[in-house]
Formats: sequence, C-alpha cells, structure tokens
Amino acid sequence: MKRRLPSLNALRAFEAAARLGRMSAAADELAVTHGAVSRQIRQLEDTLGVPLFGGSKARPVLTEAGQALLPGLTDAFDRMETAVRACVDSDGTTLDVSCLSTFLMRWLIPRLHRFNTANPDIDVRLRATDQSTASDRFDVLITVDETPEATPTDRTQPLFAEWLGLVAAPSLLTAAPTGTVPDLSSLPRLHTKTRSNAWTMWAALTNQPPPAPDRSGIEFEHYYYTLEAALAGLGVCVAPWHLVADEVRGGRLLAPCGFHRSGYAYVAAWRRRSRKTDRFCAWLAQEAESIAPPADARAPSMAPSVQ
Repeated sequence: MKRRLPSLNALRAFEAAARLGRMSAAADELAVTHGAVSRQIRQLEDTLGVPLFGGSKARPVLTEAGQALLPGLTDAFDRMETAVRACVDSDGTTLDVSCLSTFLMRWLIPRLHRFNTANPDIDVRLRATDQSTASDRFDVLITVDETPEATPTDRTQPLFAEWLGLVAAPSLLTAAPTGTVPDLSSLPRLHTKTRSNAWTMWAALTNQPPPAPDRSGIEFEHYYYTLEAALAGLGVCVAPWHLVADEVRGGRLLAPCGFHRSGYAYVAAWRRRSRKTDRFCAWLAQEAESIAPPADARAPSMAPSVQ
C-alpha cells in the first residue's frame, strides 16, 4: 500500500523544533539554517491544513495539533534511528558518555575500572561537557536535575540527591578563631564561574541573608580547580558531598557546618536504549547506591554565619 505522508524533511524539522523548544536548536541539530527549519514547518502546516505552532516568533508554542503530532513522530524517528544503527553495527561496542568535567574527574573516573572489568566488551569513551551546551552526541549523559525526588522514566535513571556543605583544609580552620564551630566569616571564599550562585544557594539553604560582595575571594574557571584550592588551604568553598566525601572522611577537608540538601539531583539520561546503555546505567545506579548520605547533615538553624 502506498504511504501518503508529508515530506520527511518537513516532519524532521517540526519534530526537532517541537522537541527542543527552539527553531535555532533544531537548525543546529539538523545542520541547516534557521530559515530552512521555518520553511519546512510552514510547508508541513500547509500540507496538513492546520497550524502546528502558535505564539510569537521569539516564543513559539505548540498548538493542540502540534501536541498531538509530536509524540508519534519522536517515537517513529527514534525507532528509525535504532533500526539504522542496528543495521550498521549491531549496536556496536563503543559507549559515548558525557558529563560535567569535575564529576568526570572526581567521581566517574575513579570508579570506572569496576565497569571495565565486568564489561570488557564495551569501550567507554568519556567526554567532559558544559551542561548548558551539552549536545545530542552521546549515548549516556550524566546531568544535574532540579527535581530532587526524580523517578525513572523511559529515558532517565535518577542516581542520587545533591548535598552541599562548606569545606576547608584543617590548616585553614585551625588558624580561625576558636569556638564550638570555627568562625568562617574572616576566611577567603572560593568561587567558580561554572557555579557562580553557590554561595547564594548556601545562604538560602541555611536560612541566612544573601552573602555580602566578596572582594577578597578567589574565582576559578572550573569547579575542579576550586576544590583543589580548598585542599591547598587557599579558602573555603561550597562543595557537593559526593565530590568531597573521601576527603572529608579522610580528614583532608573539614565540613564544620554539615551538609544540606540542595534540591538538585544527579540523573543519567540516554537518547535510546540498547544493551550497552542498559548495562552502563545499571552499573551507575549500583555505584550511586553505595554512596552513603553525609552523617553530619544539619538542620538550617544549626548552620553558623559566614557573612
């Protein structure tokens, strides 16, 4: 039976724009111009006889017809891509994994040998990526989600909640004024461009006023450098528990204010399911379960001032 379908390119343009939420993002994914995406969508609307997008050009929103069309197209293109990959390499042996650079260096790489030992037939390729510019060129993406109690979906696997705390080298805290809890207000603060709101977030988590402008602090390009600076005794930084747990347990860093739930969670996501993604994500979940929450988590009222 002859298939009566609109242009495949028009369907691809609409699906990408609707899924990504922006014409420019769809153009990047399809390697065409913004104007080409718009023309293909207009052609599809003319063919179907219904508008698929409404709203302004700057903020297009799906119409009822667009909302009805999107899920079926996404599923169809996913199935087509899976079939093509299976035809080419029978799922292959290479697994491309992307995540934030500090998570890659301090959490994933130290554990990866266990996956490699158990799965010698899978070649894991790691890539550090900025979450704000992450592309679709991955098999598994480990990212930070603003939903702390995330539940598994057909494309995601929650790993663990994020706990934040102030950490510093013992030598730095020894030099601070004595007391039940060291006074951190006179110590240099360490900042990171990639997480510039860390101190403001800490203040909100501990029911304190927003921190005053810090003219004596040190700012680093990447979070990994900030943690290394804290270990070297250069100042105090806001750090996620899962990135400093070994240092805190070993006494190389102290966390005098305890740790607080940030409201974020780490999640593994994949574009399509396969044997290798299933095995890797199952291993990630197992490793995540082995991370015990910080034993010294404190209520907001117990956090000392750092203003």
